[in-house]
Amino acid sequence: QVHLVESGGGLVQAGDSLRLSCAASGRTFSTYAMGWFRQAPGKEREFVAGVSRTGGGTYYADSVKGRFTISRDNAKNTVYLQMNSLKPEDTAVYYCATSDSIFVYTAYANYGNWGQGTQVTVSS
Repeated sequence: QVHLVESGGGLVQAGDSLRLSCAASGRTFSTYAMGWFRQAPGKEREFVAGVSRTGGGTYYADSVKGRFTISRDNAKNTVYLQMNSLKPEDTAVYYCATSDSIFVYTAYANYGNWGQGTQVTVSS
């Protein structure tokens, strides 16, 4: 079991940037692929970005491609989501999650441990 804690959310204006962090407990962090998901009010949780175990492979939802960057530091047991050029439609609770897979999957069902989420609000 891995305990995940997200941080870095907040209220920003359109066009601003935020950097989310997800700190993981335990010594097995590097054995998981990691993903960021988000959930807006009244909507289903959706995949945002994922990174492979080593950090060498990344995958993004079309809606954030070119604006968001996922990265990880296995020495610090942390995964990051750099979000640039934020839009009001990016407003949501952002969650990080672990996946046992070698590959990065976009489906919610491929992820096991979840953090409590951090709120990101982008005003127009």
